[in-house]
Amino acid sequence: MKVLIIGGTGTISSAAARLAVQSGAELTLLNRGTHPEYAPKGAELLKADVEDAAAVARLLKGRKFDAVADFCVFAPRQAERDLALFAGKTEQYLFVSSASVYCKPPVAYPVAESAPLRNPYWRYARDKIACEEVFTAAYRSSGFPVTIVRPSHTYGDRAAPVSVHGKKGSWQVLRRMLDGKPVIVHGDGLTLWTLTHADDFARGFCGLLGNPHAVGQAVHITGDEVLTWNDIYMEIGKALGVKPNLVHIPSDFLAALEPGLLGTLLGDKAYCMVFDNTKIRRLVPGFRAGIRFSEGIRRTVRYVTDHPECQTPDPEFDAWCDKVIAAHFSSLKTG
Repeated sequence: MKVLIIGGTGTISSAAARLAVQSGAELTLLNRGTHPEYAPKGAELLKADVEDAAAVARLLKGRKFDAVADFCVFAPRQAERDLALFAGKTEQYLFVSSASVYCKPPVAYPVAESAPLRNPYWRYARDKIACEEVFTAAYRSSGFPVTIVRPSHTYGDRAAPVSVHGKKGSWQVLRRMLDGKPVIVHGDGLTLWTLTHADDFARGFCGLLGNPHAVGQAVHITGDEVLTWNDIYMEIGKALGVKPNLVHIPSDFLAALEPGLLGTLLGDKAYCMVFDNTKIRRLVPGFRAGIRFSEGIRRTVRYVTDHPECQTPDPEFDAWCDKVIAAHFSSLKTG
C-alpha cells in the first residue's frame, strides 16, 4: 500500500508513520525537513512546504497513492488546497481533525461521533469544524474519499501532558515539581479526562489506512482510561520521584489572567471528556488502547530527562505561575 503522510515528525504523526512502515506500507513523508531525525527508517522523504501548493503539485506530478494523510490542515483554505492537490490522486484522504470540535459543554456522555460540533471558546476547534465541513461537502458532491480522524489529548515521549503551560511547552511544569514549587491545576482537579498515548493512536490510525469502510466517516481515536486531572499530575510527579504541590485555581480566573487559556481550558480541558470508542473498534477490529497512563508517563519522563533538547526553560511562564498563585491566595484572604 502506497501511503503519503504530510507532516510525519510530530507527536502523533511520527508514531503513525513509524507504525505504517512497520506494517509494510510504502511510505512517503512530505514536510519541510526540519526534523529528519524523527522520520522512520525506510520512508521516502520529500522536502517541501505544503503551503506552496504549486511546488507540491510539481513534486508529486504523476504519482498516485492508496492513502494520503495530512496532519497539517488547520484552516478551510488549507482544506481547499488539499482538495485541489489530491482529488483523483488517492483512494482515501485522511483529514486529522480534533476531538475539541465536540460541543462545549458536552451534551451527553460518553461522547460519540454523532455529538454536535460546536466550540464557541476556541478558534482552533472552530477552524477544524470548518475544515470538516469543506471535506464533507466534497465527499457528498463529488465523492472525494475523505476519512475524518479526531484525536483527543494525545501525548508521546517528548512532552508530558499538562493542562496549563507556557509557550515553550510542558518542561517548566515538571521543573517546578522537581524544585518543590506549587503547580497550577485548573478548577478543582476532578474533571474527568482522557489521555491517549501516540502509539495507541497509531494503531487505530493505521487500521484506517486503506480501509474502504472508513471512507465518508468521522471517527475519534482515544484511550479508554479515564483520569481526573489530579490523577494526571500525581502520576507525573510519581514518575519524577516527587509529590507535587497542586494549587487549584478556577479556569475562568486563569483565562481572565491569560486570554490564551480561554480556548484550551473553557473550550476543552475544563469539561469532562469521556469517549465512546465503539466506532473505531468496529472499523478496526481488535483495536484497543493498551498503554496505561502510569506506564506511558514513565516513558515520557525517562525520555525527557535523558534528552536535554526536551528541557526548554520558560522563565516567563515560571514567573507568571508565581504571580497567579500569589494573586489566587491573596483573593482568598480578602474574599
